[in-house]
Amino acid sequence: MSLKSCVIGWPIEHSRSPLIHGHWLDQHGIDGSYTKHAVAPDNLESFLSTMKTNGFAGCNVTVPHKEAVLEYAAQSDEAARAIGAANTLWFDEGELHASNTDGYGFLANLDERAPGWDENSSCALVLGAGGAARAILHALAGRSFRDIILINRTRSRADDLADHFQGSIRVANWEVRNALVEECALLVNTTTLGMTGQPPLAIDLSSADAACVVTDLVYAPLRTQLLEQASEAGLRSVDGLGMLLHQAVPGFEKWFGVRPEVDSDLRDLVIADIGGA
Repeated sequence: MSLKSCVIGWPIEHSRSPLIHGHWLDQHGIDGSYTKHAVAPDNLESFLSTMKTNGFAGCNVTVPHKEAVLEYAAQSDEAARAIGAANTLWFDEGELHASNTDGYGFLANLDERAPGWDENSSCALVLGAGGAARAILHALAGRSFRDIILINRTRSRADDLADHFQGSIRVANWEVRNALVEECALLVNTTTLGMTGQPPLAIDLSSADAACVVTDLVYAPLRTQLLEQASEAGLRSVDGLGMLLHQAVPGFEKWFGVRPEVDSDLRDLVIADIGGA
């Protein structure tokens, strides 16, 4: 019997998940499919309630459904509960389970592209307070970063997110971001600044420690202005594409029974799809 999974969102045309999972299905010779479905918020409950009878082993979830799907899951893992959102659903003994693999993908990408990046877990500076930031903050806390600083252009959103993590996050004003660079061993951009069609991220890295690692969740363009600036300053830099690829691994294993690898062939395939570096 052919195995089926998919990704749901509203809109969904932009998703590259079918490209990623399709590559792995072909690579492993699995009789299966991975499709994308535009699911309006009003239709979310209907889609999830019929997903199993329609032959789906589970699905990925993207905006705007990541928080809402938790209501329909019988079981949610620690990451999904802590982050308050899920991106991966699967059935286990007939029950719908939920996980958030964004933090896993973030860490796996850094582990691969900048080995030893967390040996100095003194201070991390996180820019942005959206949904992606939630997963990053949870992941960094799991790697025992002692001081995690969160800044956002709208201070109140950063305060609200810090409250969600019960005071383990230090919030600072966006205007002091340049001064904070000197403190951090890791700098993470979770905003859309620097993305194709968006304004650039204005930040001065000249005071950064030589061992500081800079990573940008943006992957279109692959090499953002922030990453170019980091390279020019002699800092290690990591693009956001690997997070997209690695976060897909656990879901594929749940649905299709094989744990895939993120290799250069997959990376090159997706880079070609987004127009190259």
